[in-house]
Order: sequence, then C-alpha cells, then structure tokens
Amino acid sequence: MSAVATSAADAMARAKAAATNVLHAATGAAAANGEPATRGGADHAARIHQSVVHRSPLHAARLSYRPRMPPLLRGCFQVLEGDATSAESDEDTIRGLFPVLFGQPTVALVPNRGTPVTMGNVLRVGFVLSGGPASGGHNVISGLFDHLHERNMDSKVFGFIDGPSGICTGTYIEVTAELVDAFRNQGGFHMVGSGRTKIHSPEQFAQARATAEKLQLDGLVVIGGDDSNTNAMLLAEDFAAHGLKTRVIGCPKTIDGDLRNQHVEMSFGFDTATKVYSELTGNLGLDAISAKKTFHFVRLMGRSASHITLEVALQTHPNLTLIGEEVEAKKQTLAQCVNAMVELIMERGKLGKNYGLIILPEGVIEFMPDVWALIQQLNDILAGGSVSFDQVVVKLDAQSRNLFLLLPRTFAEQLMMDRDPHGNVQVSKIESERLFIEMVSNELAKRKADGE
Repeated sequence: MSAVATSAADAMARAKAAATNVLHAATGAAAANGEPATRGGADHAARIHQSVVHRSPLHAARLSYRPRMPPLLRGCFQVLEGDATSAESDEDTIRGLFPVLFGQPTVALVPNRGTPVTMGNVLRVGFVLSGGPASGGHNVISGLFDHLHERNMDSKVFGFIDGPSGICTGTYIEVTAELVDAFRNQGGFHMVGSGRTKIHSPEQFAQARATAEKLQLDGLVVIGGDDSNTNAMLLAEDFAAHGLKTRVIGCPKTIDGDLRNQHVEMSFGFDTATKVYSELTGNLGLDAISAKKTFHFVRLMGRSASHITLEVALQTHPNLTLIGEEVEAKKQTLAQCVNAMVELIMERGKLGKNYGLIILPEGVIEFMPDVWALIQQLNDILAGGSVSFDQVVVKLDAQSRNLFLLLPRTFAEQLMMDRDPHGNVQVSKIESERLFIEMVSNELAKRKADGE
C-alpha cells in the first residue's frame, strides 16, 4: 500500500474512532463534573455519529493533510500591546455603545527567542459558529484545540450547538481529540452546527452570562461575519461590564470577502469559494461557446459586497458583469441594467454570436436606487404584519408602485418574504438571475416587434 493510501486509511480509522467516542462528548464532561448532560448536546452528538462513520476515500485523504503553521505560533512568543484603537467614523456613538471596551490597544505577537516553551495555564474556552458555513471553519476549531492542548493538556474546549442560541440555552459538547481529528480539513459547519440567532435582549445576555459562569469560561470565540462579530462585541461589553473573566474573541468568517481591512487581509472561505465558483462559471462559459445558442445568467453569492463576483469575473472573463458597488456609484436603475444586457445581446447578435455569459452578485438589486427605495417601503409595510399582494400595492408610493407592478409576479412575491433575524431581505432566496432573464427576454421581444 502506498504512503498516501496508508495515511488515508489511518485517517479513516481516526474518523471511525471519533464516531465511536463522540457520543460521549456531550455527556462525559458533564458526568465528570457532576453536571446533567444537555439533551441538545446528546442529540447533536448522535447526529455527528451518523455523519462521520461513512467517509469517502477523498474525505479520508483530506483528513491526512496538515496545514502549514507559522513558525511563530509553534515556538515561544510574547504579546506586545500597541496604540489604543479607535473608530473610522462615528467615534462618539461607538464609544457610547461600548464604554467599557472602547479604545483597547492593538496587540502583536513577536518571537521570544531563547526562552523555552513552558506549560501554559489551564484554560476553558468555548466557541460558536455563526451564520453561513465557510471552508476553513473546522480548521479554526482544530487550531484552537491543538494550541490549547500543546500548552496544557488539561485545557478544555466546548462547542455550543447550533450557533449563538446554544450559548443562551447552555447546549454544548466538550470537544475531544477524536472529534477534532474527524473534522480536520472538512468543509461545512456540522461539527456543532451554526445558527443566526441574534443575542440582543436582557434575558439573552443574562442567559449567556450564566452559561459562561457555569462552564467557567476563560474565553469565547465567535466565528462569524460582520453581524456575528457585532454581536460578539456586544457580548464582550456585557461580560466586561458585569465583571466576568470570559474574554470574547471575534474570528472573521465570510466568503463574501467584505471584512478586509488593514488588520484582516482575507477572511477564511473566500479563496475556496472563488475557486469553486470560477470553475463552475468557466464551465458554463465553455458550454455557451460550444453550443453557440445560449446566454447563461449566473448569480453568485454576495449580499452587500461584490468581491466574489469581481474575482470570478477576473478569472473567467464573462461578457458582462454587474458589480453592486459600481451600480450604486452610478445610480443605475433596474431598467438601465436590463437595457445594458439587452444592448450587449443585440450587439453580439449582429456579430453572429448569439451566446454569452453574464454574472451578477445575489445582492445586486439592493444597490439599485429604485429597488432599494421599494425594499425600504416594503420593510415598513411588512413590519405591521402579514399583508396581501394587493394591500402592498395600495400602500406603496407612485414610483415604487409602478416598479413593483413592472416586476414579474414571482419576483415581486419573493421581495415580500420574511426578513432574516437581522432585518435584511433574504437575497439568497431571491432568484435575481431569473428576474433579469425574464425582463431581458421581454425587452428583446418588444424590440423585435418594433422592428429593431
């Protein structure tokens, strides 16, 4: 058997070992501490048991891979504090929201050469996965677990089940080496599950404090995007204001790539997402140029940022790309975007090229001023409770009513769907590419009838 096959077989054995032991993850620690096991934790452990026993050879090979680790984190280092942080805008408002933690210093890890790596303190750290899954999430957990146990084998890591709600309900599992080994280098967030619960009420903050105190947490790592990290900051402020020892750390996770700044070069998940999307989009482009009779409209992820769409466009060279930020800057309306697509198709038709590729981010409609105004009015109307289509039409102003009635009925009804917990339109459920396909087709038919 080859070395690769052997390591894959070893990885499969580790996965099966995890399947055997993971059912104890939710109950073993609780029993050892004289605590009752949480039903949610036990149920989730049972689901993990089912998910890890069946591994394909590809998954097994992935388990054998070991990501490269910066040498600094493997040796002895020290933490240096720098200048106080501030806010890029609205400083007074933000200071008022976070009076305890505003202005914390920046920190830097630097080598502490010549000093032996000594045993660290016993730490109890929890983590929560929040929002949509992103490749690399399980490796963040693996890295956290490995580092804590390299410094002190008695440290404990707890995973809260199904997102932030697990913190409030105290539903968790203790993460073991066997469990971590089963999920190394695997996509998804199914080790503990994710959720979109927003912790905002006094009752929820009190429940979170009770959980942190019960588990004696030294730290809580929130792995999520912009909304999730905002929630993490609120938790950190609340914990500090009430004198808890628990430090809250936000880990930037978003495949949208919209958390980039001077401190975060790239959030994990973006690289994998753009490579996969580029391959799939490129395949559609090859299909179009081979069949020579089809225009493909491709909707990519990206609610409030178009970084994925831009990267995929750079990799695949489509015929037309809508960039949400550009649409907003130019104040392009829905009709103008449709006309741009129609003009492209007609020009290519004159060249005998009745095929092509058009890509757009899923949230592009929110960047169009006329659609955005419509969405804001719909938010106000829907906030009052369930209303019918005809009732919505009556309550809209003249400009938004005309646009609403111009939209295909299916799309108009999608705009009326329930908002997410953060009050946003669920753009992932809105088929914007079908909106453009239908509106472009109708405009082409109209121009053909007019003799163009």
